[in-house]
Amino acid sequence: MPIDAAHTARPERLRLGMVGGGRDAFIGAVHRIAARIDDQYELVAGAFSSNPEKALASAADLGVPRAYTSFAEMAAKEARRKDGIDVVAIVTPNHMHAPVAMQFLKRGIHVICDKPLTATLAEAKKLAKAAEDSGVVFALTHNYTGYPMIRQAKAMIAAGELGELRVVNVEYVQDWLTEPVNNKQAEWRTDPARSGAGGSTGDIGTHAFNLANFVTGLTLHKLAADLTAFVPGRRVDDNGHVLLRYKGGAKGMLWCSQVAPGNENGLRLRIYGTKGGLEWAQEDPNYLWFTPLGQPKRRITRGGAGSGPEAARVTRVPPGHPEGYLEGFANIYSEAARAIRAAKAGEPVPEGTTFPGLKEGLEGVAFVDACVRSSARNGAWVSLNL
Repeated sequence: MPIDAAHTARPERLRLGMVGGGRDAFIGAVHRIAARIDDQYELVAGAFSSNPEKALASAADLGVPRAYTSFAEMAAKEARRKDGIDVVAIVTPNHMHAPVAMQFLKRGIHVICDKPLTATLAEAKKLAKAAEDSGVVFALTHNYTGYPMIRQAKAMIAAGELGELRVVNVEYVQDWLTEPVNNKQAEWRTDPARSGAGGSTGDIGTHAFNLANFVTGLTLHKLAADLTAFVPGRRVDDNGHVLLRYKGGAKGMLWCSQVAPGNENGLRLRIYGTKGGLEWAQEDPNYLWFTPLGQPKRRITRGGAGSGPEAARVTRVPPGHPEGYLEGFANIYSEAARAIRAAKAGEPVPEGTTFPGLKEGLEGVAFVDACVRSSARNGAWVSLNL
């Protein structure tokens, strides 16, 4: 029986632009790979650097047909083209997220932005309102929410398999800033003018906070933080200990550190309720450990027995094959693509589409703001200023 090509044809790729992410930029390459993994996007325009020569050279390196030396020029010209970009990826340092996004939002261009949403809470609130008013799709690349076993954990908790949640323990620890470091990444990530007031809190603490919220569905009530810059002369924290009180009574702890020797990318989540517990570690991401109360610990594998449809929908490769960081980013891009296509067609977002957005972005910046305020008051309990 012949195959109906009309029902098997791949949807036309979304036209993607990028701001930032030029030569020698780590995260720009990650976003470009993620955008192409599921063949949903085509990179057609970019303002890859604030340095004009580097911007043009980066576009030539990547074979991008439309190169710009200014993101404002890019937004204005792309909006006027019939074949202009559908969506822009923002992969600049934190302090540029808001000004760049504003230029595209006011022209109705969808946005995929690297985390955190902005460098300051005031900027985050202003940007969130502008995005909501524009009606565009706004995705934030908290990529760990795209991991299949994280989707599995979220579904299990929502189904009540852990019972009433009591304890949330999340940590994200690295060692790359244990000593003074002089490279491009360290330079801007430890500069409060570009990174924001939080150092490790803003860089990786926001990932940990977002992941705990995403999986548990809990809402934070108050926190108490102790932030430290251990390296002499460092102007932002490189270690943070945070106590968490959630609405409903659950308690939590969050540790973020970039001065913990022996740790590369130690993101770990443990959640305990009245009926059982879950454990997951990013460096071994294809396994989720589930312990029903009074029973032996069980290993749930990505694509294996016990793994449900929520995980299967964001799984690409057969069980036993590593799948993780790049695919997590790709899942955010592909989920955003579903929402963007629906918006272009004037249709509802397909059921099950899940990606971090404005709410999560605003919460993340408010988390950093609260940690800084609490630590300045010797670990006083404070609420998020949302």
